[in-house]
Amino acid sequence: MKLVERKYLLPFIVITCLFALWGFANDITNPMVAAFQTLMELPAAKASLIQFAFYGGYATMAIPAALFIRKYSYKSGILLGLALYAIGAFLFIPAAARQSFTFFCFSLYILTFGLAFLETTANPFILSLGSKENATRRLNMAQAFNPVGSLSGMAVASLIVLPNLLSDKRDAAGNIIFPMLSEAEKAEIRLHDLAVIRDPYVALGIVVMLMFVIIALVKVPNTNDTNDTNKDSLDSSNSCSTKKTLKRLWSNKTYREGVIAQVFYVAAQIMVWTFIIQYADNLGISKATAQNYNIAAMCLFLGGRFLSTWLMKYTDGRRLLTIFGIGAAFCSLGAILIVGKAGLFCLVGISLFMSLMFPTIYGTALEKVSLEDASLGAAFLVMAIVGGALMPPLQGVIIDCGTIAGHPAVNVSYALPFICFVIVSIYGIRARKKA
Repeated sequence: MKLVERKYLLPFIVITCLFALWGFANDITNPMVAAFQTLMELPAAKASLIQFAFYGGYATMAIPAALFIRKYSYKSGILLGLALYAIGAFLFIPAAARQSFTFFCFSLYILTFGLAFLETTANPFILSLGSKENATRRLNMAQAFNPVGSLSGMAVASLIVLPNLLSDKRDAAGNIIFPMLSEAEKAEIRLHDLAVIRDPYVALGIVVMLMFVIIALVKVPNTNDTNDTNKDSLDSSNSCSTKKTLKRLWSNKTYREGVIAQVFYVAAQIMVWTFIIQYADNLGISKATAQNYNIAAMCLFLGGRFLSTWLMKYTDGRRLLTIFGIGAAFCSLGAILIVGKAGLFCLVGISLFMSLMFPTIYGTALEKVSLEDASLGAAFLVMAIVGGALMPPLQGVIIDCGTIAGHPAVNVSYALPFICFVIVSIYGIRARKKA
């Protein structure tokens, strides 16, 4: 059975490109937490509000995006998502001019309104392009291009942004010089560094607008049942229809538990990647060099996506989810207990095991959800990305402790991802029993 039918190949390719676009935004933003922490002289907990704003946008807009798609179409949702994405990126211009951390957070919040529309639309659309038997595998294939965008974002951060931040310059002993400078010197550096941070987002906004034009011109098949000849009757009873959909979704245990598992998975993913730089910094490694470990993690993540897609030809995705969850938990223990480069390598290794989790949880949760309920069902799974907003600030609070019982607090903070991966593994086991 073909993964993608010939008639769907062009839209599949075009929509798959969107997965790279939000991957880029995710992973150029992660290292900005450490950059803003130094530049704005913030504690780790406050700097991690970057992630709260970024992933909070998903929580705010996922349900409105689903309702919009139910009323209109997948293509309309994609176009609106791209427009919001571009607006958020261009807001970095006034944010840098005002030198306001709050304004940067607001810009990212609006940007992720667009990402919420894109993810709420693109994921179920990919699932709908062919047979249900291949749906989860097809989504894993499309999601494999998400880390391609992530690697691009990391490369820009590593090669263009972080090395050019004057606030990260260090003395011979490896200590950051910026806190010891006069206020006038800090102001000059802050002006320079905020422009360095701003420019990639502005360039990204231009790319997103080009993608908007391409999507507008490409014919996208309408696979959404809510947009057929019965649309008028559906609109007239939209409130009743939504209530029935919510009731059906709530009664589906695999779906309901899938949303919970997704909250913890996304929380773990964001914590693992956001604080690699702080983990490396505790070992005396500069931000630009530490970002190379983030890139290595993403390479493992990308390889794991293609590997898991291939493995699904021979074994059940739920079984793989359980195995990979256990592997991620063991790597987390290594990152917690080992102080030194070996602990950092364990932290990087987590990404291999995280690779299949998002699309597999997503596909498993929606497997027995009807096409009529898919857009709203997808919205709650995208809304689950709020885990990435809630947990990193808590991890930042732990890191700010410095040491806990004589152990580096940054190491101890990875107990939070460990707990998350245990929950993901349990979901894999329970979903397999219900299959």
